[in-house]
Amino acid sequence: MRYRSARIVPGTNLLSSMDSKEPEPVCRPPHCPEAAEEVGPFEDLPGVSANRRVWSIDSSDNSSEGTTTDVPHAGHAVVPMGNSFVQSGQRFMAADCITDQILEGSICDALVTTPDTIPLVTPNKTFDVAVVGAGVFGAWSAYQLSRAGADVALVDAYGPGNSRSSSGGESRMIRMGYGPDQVYTRMAQRSLTLWQELFNHREVSGVSTRLFQPTGILWLARENDSYCEATLETLHLCQVRHERLERKELCRRYPQLEPGPVAWGILEPDSGVLMARQAVTAVVAEAQVRGVTFLEEAAVTPVADSRHNSKLDSIETVSGGRIFASQFVFACGPWLPKVFPALLSQLIRVTRQEVFFFGVGAGDCRFGPEGMPAWIDFNDLVYGIPNLDNRGFKIAIDAHGPQFDPDSGDRIISSEGLAAVRLYLASRMPELANAPVSETRVCQYENTSSGDFLIDRHPAFENVWLVGGGSGHGFKHGPAVGEHVAGLISGDAEVAPRFALATKEQVQHRQVF
Repeated sequence: MRYRSARIVPGTNLLSSMDSKEPEPVCRPPHCPEAAEEVGPFEDLPGVSANRRVWSIDSSDNSSEGTTTDVPHAGHAVVPMGNSFVQSGQRFMAADCITDQILEGSICDALVTTPDTIPLVTPNKTFDVAVVGAGVFGAWSAYQLSRAGADVALVDAYGPGNSRSSSGGESRMIRMGYGPDQVYTRMAQRSLTLWQELFNHREVSGVSTRLFQPTGILWLARENDSYCEATLETLHLCQVRHERLERKELCRRYPQLEPGPVAWGILEPDSGVLMARQAVTAVVAEAQVRGVTFLEEAAVTPVADSRHNSKLDSIETVSGGRIFASQFVFACGPWLPKVFPALLSQLIRVTRQEVFFFGVGAGDCRFGPEGMPAWIDFNDLVYGIPNLDNRGFKIAIDAHGPQFDPDSGDRIISSEGLAAVRLYLASRMPELANAPVSETRVCQYENTSSGDFLIDRHPAFENVWLVGGGSGHGFKHGPAVGEHVAGLISGDAEVAPRFALATKEQVQHRQVF
């Protein structure tokens, strides 16, 4: 039976009707005992939205315990078994929302609900760590925490590698060079090792992937180029294999590149390209194998509560669920300033970035990985990636675009952006200047004032960590960031000064590229 404005009354009858109107009969789940009564919607029940549906079953009725049956009615979906709900000594009919099977007679197992409003975690489950955001920083944080033995929940509003995320899209460079910034070179070295270990593990497990493409990375330098000179020195100090190429050698190896003002270059032969969307999905899959619970939900902005000594005990989701944990990591990329607007809306600037893929001629290998490396021209703030997986030659302008909302922003490229890219191609790769556009993408950077990451404790919550500010160069560093986050939570690491919240300013002055 369906009741309006019903509420839970602890210690007495499970349901107390607040409306005397005759209820409408509703379709009972298959094999639901005749004695079962549908109760709800609810009010004032922690972690349960007002439109939840629950079938209560007398706790003395064990006649059908353990049996299963298919669910023909789409409206009867529930939280997974094991997320128990206990109220007034009653037990509930449970079902598996993955297999769509009703599991009868399970003592206090689950809430029955409609598919779009599933309470994903109920109040009796407390994780060691809840990670909000399944982009590269969040996925690797969850993975590394699980490797350290933590019970982890990983939450994302749109799913890992989704088209709105900064970790979506086809490809990202992984380079070692960072001008004078050894911290990022060493992080990139560590990250490449961990990426390759994960991919190799998946290969051994029977998952055939080519998620790292060893294309090499080519830096295009000017005559007096302090940033590239500093990169050379850093690569030498960090023992990264590299080669300096003079202009004549650049022209001999890569005749499809018109050097123009380029005087020399640096080749990192062991660097290359990560297949971004697929790589993030792979990390989340491996994390789940290790026991991480993945939940496709959006988190609501936490509110400080003085009664809990500045500690957060749970986060609420937009569907009304609640996730309890001892520690929280917010690694939600361009959503970080939206989740914490008072703290971060002026410190992290989300910008719109356009990416273009140009079709190459049939059978033309000069613009594929066998014919050229991925390359960077930081003087003009442009980068290019060869034709991988037959998506086309990828090129993008690295200069920060206008501000952008990752939820509501249209992801359609501008005519101005296309014209700017074609103008650059005409001077650097003239054979592609009039090539057809095979694919486009609009993503975003979430930029701190300097380009340094934000990895620090929230000032209002002692058990909340802020992890973000990838600033257009963060993807490659996901494994090292995750390792660092796990160390911060365990107490084995300290906040790095450059990643501290206190160093983030409101005025943009990009120093890290």
